[in-house]
Formats: sequence, C-alpha cells, structure tokens
Amino acid sequence: MHPDGLQREQRELGRREQGENFPVALKVLPAGPREALHAVYGYARTVDDLGDEHQGDRSAALRSFEEDLDRIWTTGQPVHPVLRRLLPVVQAHGLQAEPFHRLIQANLQDQTVTRYPTFADLLGYCRLSADPVGRIVLGVFGVSDPETVRLSDLVCTALQLVEHWQDVAEDRRAGRIYLPQEDLTTYGVAETDLDQPTASDALRELMLYETERAAMLLDEGAPIVRRLRGWARVSVAGFVAGGQATVRALRRTDGDVLARTARPSKAETVRLLIKAVA
Repeated sequence: MHPDGLQREQRELGRREQGENFPVALKVLPAGPREALHAVYGYARTVDDLGDEHQGDRSAALRSFEEDLDRIWTTGQPVHPVLRRLLPVVQAHGLQAEPFHRLIQANLQDQTVTRYPTFADLLGYCRLSADPVGRIVLGVFGVSDPETVRLSDLVCTALQLVEHWQDVAEDRRAGRIYLPQEDLTTYGVAETDLDQPTASDALRELMLYETERAAMLLDEGAPIVRRLRGWARVSVAGFVAGGQATVRALRRTDGDVLARTARPSKAETVRLLIKAVA
C-alpha cells in the first residue's frame, strides 16, 4: 500500500477506536504497550470490517486474509499493512496464532449463522468473537495464568453482549439477530418488533433482562483488575470501566434501544476506570 494510503487507513482506525465503548489504548501508557494495543485493535477491526462491510465475497476475503495472517508465523512476511504492523507485536510478546484465528472464525460464522437458539449458543459465539481479544491483550502484558484468563473471558463476553444490545436495530437491518430465540419466545417478542421505531413493552422488558444478564457477567469478571499490576491493571481496568459505563447507558434507555441511543460518556468511563484501579 502507498504510504499515503497507509496513513489514511491508520487515521480511519484511530477514528473507529474513538467510537468504541472502552479505551483501546490509554494515552498514559508507555509507547510500547500502547502501539501493541493499537496494532491488536487494527487487526480485530479489519477482520470485523471484512465480515460486515466488504464488497464482494466476504467469506473468501476472510479466508484470504487468514492465509496472509499465517505468514506472521511462517515466512514472517505478511502482505496486508495491518498484519505488517502486527508482526513485531507478535514477535516481541510471543503471541500464539490461535486467538487471532478465532476472530476470523467468528466472522466466517456471521456469514452463515444469523440466529442463536439459546443463550448458551450465543455464549459459544462470544468465545470466538470476544474472548480471544482479551487473551491477546493479556499476552501483550505477559499474563497467562488460568484464573486471570477465565476472568478476562467473562469481561470480554459481557462487552460483546452489551455491544449487541446497543446495536439491536443495526444488526436486524444487516439480517442478524443476536437476541436468543428462546428469550424472544419467553417474552413474546416477534422478530418484526425489532423493525419498529420504538420498542414494545415486551421488547423493553427483554432488553432490561439481557442488560442485567450481561452486567452479572461483567461483575463476575471485574476482580481481574485486582489480579493485575502496573500498566496491565490500568489497561484492563479501562475495558471493565467501558463495559460498566455501557451497562449504565443501556439502563438509561429503559429498554427502548430502538428509539434511544445507549452510548457511554467518556467522563463516566474515566470515573469508573479510576475507581476500578483505586
């Protein structure tokens, strides 16, 4: 890619970072881990964009990108600029290929699976689409003990769930429904209810239920912050705080995620981050 094109791509990734629920790489971090987290985000964002926005055969594009990803661990010469940026991070921290592949698998699954019968099925999807990101972040900071990884998985799953609950209408327009089918049935919500400008009483009750279920997972995973030290603690506290602020934003909609935007404020996220670290 031409240097000007690479700079434009990095600026676009930076813009997308600002729209996330959590701080991707806090400005207070030293340059090394901050650049590593930016590179990891760039990878995850690119995979999602290939799965959601690519013009053409998205599955083929994802598989081609996956072949290029493998070059990081084989030839050490990937082609895509996002992967070239990721290469020194993988090498410096000894990161394994498996979590990166799971993110691609999640997006391949999105091309064929548009409904989840049960909450357990949805959690299985989150193990592909969300949990690997936390494991990669822990890898950047050299953390790999099983209990910390378990707590990270809980936090990441919760972050994925609240993002789905923010984007119910957007996902519906894309042909996907992440609300478990069993829950739609239990609350008497038809799929066509998701096409309306405002949420029905039944849908509002369902969204409040799903929000609290995600909040419980986040609360269960939050003790991860106390297990970490140094910049790892600060970084992961940012993810937890972003999730907590998003839960609060969802609660403020009173379940009407169709008519009201559930976006956490930066100030609230910072306050929660400071509380988590302290």
